[in-house]
Amino acid sequence: MTTYAQDYLKTVVPSQLISERGSNLVVINPGSANVRVGFAHQQVPFSVRHCIARYFKPQIDGPKHSFLQDEMLNCEASPNQNLERERAYDIIASLLKIPFLDEEAPSSSLPPKMGRLDSFAPQQGRSDSVYTWTNVKEKVFKPLQADESTSTTLPSSEEHKYRGVIFGEDALKVSPSEPYCLRRPIRRGHFNISQNYSFQQVCEDIIAIWNWILTEKLNIHLKDRSLYSAILVLPESFDNREIKEMLSIVLRDLRFSTAVVHQEGLAAAFGNGLSTACVVNIGAQITSVICIEDGVAIPATTLTLPFGGEDITRCFLWAQRRRQTWPSILTDPLRKPIDLLMLNKLRETYCQIREGAFDSVAVVHSYEQDKPVSTHKTKLSALNVPPMGLFYPKIFAHEEYPPPPRSWFNDSEDMLEDTWNMECAGTNTGLGIWDSYYPVYPTRLKKYDNVGLAEAIVSSILSTGRIDLQRKLFCSIQLIGGVASTIGLVAAVEDRVLHAIPSNEAIDTVEVLQSRSEPSYVSWKGGAIIGILDFGREAWIHREDWIKNGIHVGSGRKYKDSYFLQSQAMCYYNA
Repeated sequence: MTTYAQDYLKTVVPSQLISERGSNLVVINPGSANVRVGFAHQQVPFSVRHCIARYFKPQIDGPKHSFLQDEMLNCEASPNQNLERERAYDIIASLLKIPFLDEEAPSSSLPPKMGRLDSFAPQQGRSDSVYTWTNVKEKVFKPLQADESTSTTLPSSEEHKYRGVIFGEDALKVSPSEPYCLRRPIRRGHFNISQNYSFQQVCEDIIAIWNWILTEKLNIHLKDRSLYSAILVLPESFDNREIKEMLSIVLRDLRFSTAVVHQEGLAAAFGNGLSTACVVNIGAQITSVICIEDGVAIPATTLTLPFGGEDITRCFLWAQRRRQTWPSILTDPLRKPIDLLMLNKLRETYCQIREGAFDSVAVVHSYEQDKPVSTHKTKLSALNVPPMGLFYPKIFAHEEYPPPPRSWFNDSEDMLEDTWNMECAGTNTGLGIWDSYYPVYPTRLKKYDNVGLAEAIVSSILSTGRIDLQRKLFCSIQLIGGVASTIGLVAAVEDRVLHAIPSNEAIDTVEVLQSRSEPSYVSWKGGAIIGILDFGREAWIHREDWIKNGIHVGSGRKYKDSYFLQSQAMCYYNA
């Protein structure tokens, strides 16, 4: 940092610093379900559903068009998966001291614990609000027209036309009977590329969604974008090619003047004012774990679990149906996104981790095509079971196929394995983008399908190999993401992690630190803080450099995560 910057920081007040340096910085934090965007000086970002519904013209004699772009990825749970799910339920039931799945609740003169509709934290909100189908048509006015044959002027008129594109939550509330195709460009922490959803379509949809947010929410039009810089706060699940494409979208298509990339986990630590922490991000579709030491991410500790809040939501519905408490309505969160919205709200409002039978009365709704929304008051049971699936993920029987092999990807990188062309870069390390600035550990942790959250945290921390750091990390666990607000989760994590530590390890204390910011957007907030305090901007990428010849390497770069981007970009653009 220069002497001028140091003197400036000694005299400036924080609010002035944020106002002066944050007004032209836009922080973008994309996820599988939501994307958070806002000016760095904002306290709270705009959180928008990361999806788009595009109109298509129906063809009378043509093939029937699917409402969901990735509908072919949906499937039914197999008999073996259902059996494993039921076994996991009973394990959880034993821990929580509640009846097993096929066991009747013991008779008692006292009713089971019931949750009052007004007894929940205000930030969780009420779940009985009714969603309405999105109005997919808009008025189009026709101006005055002259009729040349009669030399008269025809009056102006209006007609209703289908909207070309619909964004955010409104896209999720489009009826499946309407001539639209719902697309979600990011799924399970990666570009949602499949045989039915091309790489180009995914990029086009990301551009459209982000451009709409910048224009409609932040009021930054395309012609003015060169006056602004972008901070990309990206999940650890993204691989090299996806990171490069995100940069291209921001610099080439959205036309920001400069951009920089930061890790979500590292940004979360900054957002909570921590220099050392084990950051556990429980998002909508994936959960990631990464350790931070002295403000530097440790890549070898990275671990991704393929489940999140939406899996808890599906488990919630399965448990109600299995216990026959759900009304006889057609609820399908995979094929009717509006049902997913309702179920997510129910899960956020009522599910919590606690011992003993825990039931509640709630209002649920039935959304069927071409029918009025119907309301049902029902008793929900076993509300403490679904969030415990984080520790016993076999209860999350994935009702979806994994994405098919990405045959579209034919360049030098293997997108699924975080490797890239060794010959082009002139090295033989095979490291991912974040591996270039930290000592290489023997094994880099990857995705684990059946590993629970407690085991993942323990594996990540123990992989650091140093007892002093391990003890510090076990006492500095940070939970972020929407699911982190679940009542009882902190105590459950502390207890389960402590019991998961091998007996031969000299560690006897586990602590989850309270988040200073809202867990769902603390990474966004941390990205804003890093951007405001980055006076040198030596790792920032200029639009012209990126488009013409990759990244111009400056001297003394502050954020070393740009090193691999330089080599990749030169390889990519000079190919």
